[in-house]
Amino acid sequence: MRLGRKATTTIRLTLSYLILIAIAICAVYPALWVLLSSLRPGTSLFSDRFIPETFTLVHYKDLFTSPSFKYGTWYLNTLKIATLTMIFSTILTTMSMYALSRFRFRGRKNILTTMLVLGMFPGFMSMIAIYIFLLQLNLLDTHAALILVYSAGSVLGGFVVKGFYDTIPRSLDEAARIDGATHLQIFTKIMLPLSKPMLTYVALTTFTGAWVDFIFARLVLRSKENWTLAVGLWDMVSTYQNSNFTMFAAGAVLIAIPITLLFIFLQRFLVQGLTSGASKG
Repeated sequence: MRLGRKATTTIRLTLSYLILIAIAICAVYPALWVLLSSLRPGTSLFSDRFIPETFTLVHYKDLFTSPSFKYGTWYLNTLKIATLTMIFSTILTTMSMYALSRFRFRGRKNILTTMLVLGMFPGFMSMIAIYIFLLQLNLLDTHAALILVYSAGSVLGGFVVKGFYDTIPRSLDEAARIDGATHLQIFTKIMLPLSKPMLTYVALTTFTGAWVDFIFARLVLRSKENWTLAVGLWDMVSTYQNSNFTMFAAGAVLIAIPITLLFIFLQRFLVQGLTSGASKG
């Protein structure tokens, strides 16, 4: 019986490792292919060799020196939009979810139900209405339009933040109110220090969403100087004349660097924030 259990355990572990190895290969292979393609001479992404015979950095140089593309401008535009969206989204999401978690007021359940129902629909269903709204406000082809929509839309996905605040004992609030603390002081001096993992999770997810978004940015931004990286790289290979796929691969590699570094350094806080808000307690 013991040998049978050991054999079963060994088989399970072997299958688990084989599945994990297969998943890792499927995840790493495309990224490695894009990285090697960015170092391959020429303009074609297809090659009969996985590892190029010769390596070159000319595609990275052409991204910033080619007169046809404004990669540096697009990079700064995307960085500005993603950073401001991260700041505003974190503030709006944490404050609104804190109010819905700790306070009891008329219409609270209706608000939560409405947010839950709206969150079930994909965001692109509202793009035409948002487009008309931005047109009436003269906000088309501006970065402010993207920041406004991204920041406001992130609140609909704040149920994880609410679940995190639900796990914090109310005795902390009551003790602080007995000592004369206001609601704002309780939020800033007690709740925010306890919410570092959750703040990291919200900031990282909102930054990533704004950094890689293409559909809404393509709808709103019209002039080439205001484009983001996603729109600019799409234009780089959208026509036959501009099909420089190796340069596109180089641009994709540079896009991945900030997000990869953020995930590496903030991974511990990201996991803590996600698991803390996953259960209501």
